Amino acid sequence: MADTASETSHPHWPLTRTEGDRPSLPEVNASVRVPAGASWFRRLLAFVGPGYLVSVGYMDPGNWATDLAGGSQFGYTLLTVIMLSNLMAILLQALSARLGIAGGRDLAQACRDRYPRPVNLLLWIACEAAIIACDLAEVIGTAIALKLLFGIPLIAGALITALDAFLLLLLMQRGFRFLEAFVIALLTVIAVCFAIQIVAAAPPVTAVLGGFIPTSEIVTNPDMLYVAIGILGATVMPHNLYLHSSIVQTRAYERTDEGKRDAIKWATTDSTIALMLALFVNAAILIVAAAAFHTSGHSDVAEIEQAYELLSPVLGLGIASTLFAVALLASGMNSTVTATLAGQIVMEGFLRLRLPQWMRRLITRGIAIIPVVVVTALYGESGTAELLIFSQVILSMQLPFAVIPLVQFVSDKRVMGSFAISRGIAILAWLVAAIIVVLNVKLLIDTIAG
Repeated sequence: MADTASETSHPHWPLTRTEGDRPSLPEVNASVRVPAGASWFRRLLAFVGPGYLVSVGYMDPGNWATDLAGGSQFGYTLLTVIMLSNLMAILLQALSARLGIAGGRDLAQACRDRYPRPVNLLLWIACEAAIIACDLAEVIGTAIALKLLFGIPLIAGALITALDAFLLLLLMQRGFRFLEAFVIALLTVIAVCFAIQIVAAAPPVTAVLGGFIPTSEIVTNPDMLYVAIGILGATVMPHNLYLHSSIVQTRAYERTDEGKRDAIKWATTDSTIALMLALFVNAAILIVAAAAFHTSGHSDVAEIEQAYELLSPVLGLGIASTLFAVALLASGMNSTVTATLAGQIVMEGFLRLRLPQWMRRLITRGIAIIPVVVVTALYGESGTAELLIFSQVILSMQLPFAVIPLVQFVSDKRVMGSFAISRGIAILAWLVAAIIVVLNVKLLIDTIAG
C-alpha cells in the first residue's frame, strides 16, 4: 500500500515506493490488526511478536559455544559482557524498527534506494554470505541435537534438516500471527529448559550478581578478552537488522505521523522485552557452564557435545543433559524460520528478485548442508566444531555492512525527516557501531592468526 501520508508530510523522504514497487513481505504486510482506541495492554499485545522473531538470532546455536567457553573458563565474570552486548542489540533493533515503520521500507530496500547499484550488489553478496553462515550454524546445532537426543549420525542429521525447508511455508500459510506463536512457543521451551538447569545448578546468587559488574580483568587478561570479543561478535546478528525493519510492517497501524510514532513506541517495547529473554537465555548458558564446569575443574569445556556429556553427572540431575539437547533443537528450529524470512527480505529488497519460499529455503539450506557433510566425512565430528567457529567469523565480517547503513539512515534528517533520532542517540549509535566493528575486526584477525 502506498505511503502517501509520509510523502506529503516529509518531502525530503526519498525512500518512497514507486509505481509497481512492492512493500516488504507483501503477502503479510499490514496483515495484523491493531485495535484503535483500545487499552495500552491490548495495543501492546497487537505489536508483540516481531521482537521475539528477532530475539531468536541472539540465542541461536552459534552463541552457545562462546557462552559455554566463557562460563567454564572464567566463571561468572563475563556476564557483564553478555549484558553489554544485549544493550547494544536493544539499541540497534530499536533503530531498525524505527526505519521500517517511519519510511515503510526495510533496510535492504532503503539501501537499494540510497546507494548506487555496485554498492548494493556488494551489500547483497555480503548479507547472503552472512545468512548462509547463520544457516550453517543452525544445521550444525540441529544435527548435534538430533544426534544427542536420538543417536542420529551427524551427516544424516544434517541431511534431515533439509526437511524444514517447508516449515516456514506451512506456518506462513496459516498467517503471520501463527508463525509468531510457533516461535514464541519454542522460545518458551528454551527458557524453561535453562530455568530448570539453573535451579539444579544452584549457583551462588552473590557470585552471579557480581558477574554483571565490569572488571578490568576482562581487558587485561588476553584469554578472557578473546572470549569476550567472541561473545560480542556472536551476539549481534546482521540479518536481524534487515529482518526487524521488515516484519514490524506486518502491523496495520495508521500510516500517519501520529500512527507511526505510536507504532515505533510499541515495536520498541516489544523488541526490548523479547531481547531481555535473549539476555536470560545467554546468561543462563554461561551460568550453568560456570556452576557445573568451572567450579568442578572442567574449565576446558567449549563444545556443545562436551557440555551435554558432563551436565547430568556434574549437576546430579539425570534429565539435565536431555533438557540441554531439547533447548538446542528448539533453538535450531527457531533460527531456521527467521533466517529464511531474512533471506527473502534481502533478496527482494536488494534485487527485487522473488523466488517461491520453498525454493529459496532449499537453496539456502542446501548451500549450508554441503560443507557440513563434506567436513564431517573428511575430518570427523570434531571438524564441525571448527566449522561452527568459522561461521561466526563470516557473520562478524558482514556486520559492519548492516550496522553502518542503518545508523546512517536513522540519524539523517534528509532521510528520516522528523523521525530522525536525536543527536545524543546518534552519537551513542555510532559509538556502538564503532565498538562492534573494531571488536569484530579484532576477532577476525585473532581467529585467522590463531
